[in-house]
Amino acid sequence: MTGTKHNNLSSCTTEIIYHVFQRSFYDSNNDKHGDLRGLIQQLAYLQDMGITAILLTPLFTSPYYHNYFADDFGSIDPAYGTMADYFDFADAVHRHGMKLYLDMEIQYVTEDHIWFKDSFKNPASAYSDYVLYQDSANETPETIIFDTNGLLGYDGVYKDITTVNLLNSGVQSYMVSLFRYWIDPHSDGSFKSGADGFRLDHMMDMLDNKQRLSNLFSKFWRPLIEKLKAIKPGVVFIAEQTDWSSFGQEYLTEVGADKVFAFPLREAILTFSKENISEAAAQTFSLSPDQSQNIVFIENHDTHRFATLVDSHPGKLRTGAALNLLLGGTPAIYYGQEIGMTGGGGFGKYGNSDGNDIPRREAFKWYKDMTHPGMAAWYENSGPWWEDSSLQDTAVSASAEEQIAAPGSLWKYYQLLMQLKKKHPALAYGEYKKLDNDSPGILSFLRVSKEQTCMVLINLSDIKERAYMDVEAYAGKKKVLYQNLLGNMQIIPAVKNVYIEMEPFSAGIWECQNIRSSE
Repeated sequence: MTGTKHNNLSSCTTEIIYHVFQRSFYDSNNDKHGDLRGLIQQLAYLQDMGITAILLTPLFTSPYYHNYFADDFGSIDPAYGTMADYFDFADAVHRHGMKLYLDMEIQYVTEDHIWFKDSFKNPASAYSDYVLYQDSANETPETIIFDTNGLLGYDGVYKDITTVNLLNSGVQSYMVSLFRYWIDPHSDGSFKSGADGFRLDHMMDMLDNKQRLSNLFSKFWRPLIEKLKAIKPGVVFIAEQTDWSSFGQEYLTEVGADKVFAFPLREAILTFSKENISEAAAQTFSLSPDQSQNIVFIENHDTHRFATLVDSHPGKLRTGAALNLLLGGTPAIYYGQEIGMTGGGGFGKYGNSDGNDIPRREAFKWYKDMTHPGMAAWYENSGPWWEDSSLQDTAVSASAEEQIAAPGSLWKYYQLLMQLKKKHPALAYGEYKKLDNDSPGILSFLRVSKEQTCMVLINLSDIKERAYMDVEAYAGKKKVLYQNLLGNMQIIPAVKNVYIEMEPFSAGIWECQNIRSSE
């Protein structure tokens, strides 16, 4: 194996997911709402950065800005565009060589959904058993998540919400048809304009601890996935664990999902502890037959922004990027993460309203001028979340426009790491292997593929660190040659094989020649 020659490096298969809150991404028609046409206009931006797949939040019509809790599973929120716009978007994604994943939350419906509206106080309705009631007269709808009966929108509109009966045969048939439509919308077997996979929101074996909805893994989710894979074998299902402390392996083995979220690894990353990250990574990647089944992320639409959690510390932002993209698994980048957008909010921040999470879902900061066309500030002047917005604070994070033009910016660093992943097989899809060292602050590991082995070192501390590593132990005592791929640090031969000095919050990558590859 040589250090610089790999066959078809440009075709290394790797997936980097961009998780986008589309209402806040890019506005194409000056109504301040991000939309599908806006996404089409910015596909080149995503491709230039290195993104290979896009995960949307729900598209369904809903009274809520986030489109969870649907009015109609079969239609698109008109603020995003028409079904024709969606087809154009899906086709454009595929022309750019990317995949498209849709977020599906199907466990609840609002009072305006036909199942709820027609069956409420009407036990004779054809949909009487499609949703759950606590009484035979259908006068008391079943509660939803957090044992609530509805939700107040940021705009002051309150809607009742109830739980869908996922064990009803009519519901199950409908759901197969619904997913089939999004896979093959033209119903001709071509799968043109279809989704490549789905994020399955809030998956539970017993939904919200309701005995009436027990054994959903075996009675609803697995049969649904099996039927859809019979239609399109390559369709991907990403399960969101409800328990964020779970590694999620039961979703892979019992449900048949293809990927889960690496929640415990994210929590470890936030500690900047070598011991915590090393242990969480080892557990995460050892519990699944394929390490790529774990989606590695540092923020999403339900969490504080990573930049907020690290006080926008430049070194920690770059270290977060390195951990997100280099540890292994399938990395996911939440829109705005690449430019260090901030945002907190969360449950109860502004009372009982879905506006609590708006700070985590703000308009993407495309331009230094916040009034520039394209800015999706749909929530402008709508409440305290706007008053607290960090969008206009240029000291917090520079815009994408500024960072793309600035050498050494956070955006440029994300782009560089993604380019390296695409170029080098070990970084693209190689297995994670722990590599011990004697430093308290340097995390070291190998990424090993059949073609190549790379060594990754990340200094998690705010001081210069030194480390010794016995790399030859992994090479069958063969002499190892190192080619630097990232950083300007020098590997120095020493008694314990190699010695390295690293600046605070720095990362380095080396290709290691003569190390045994995985078969």
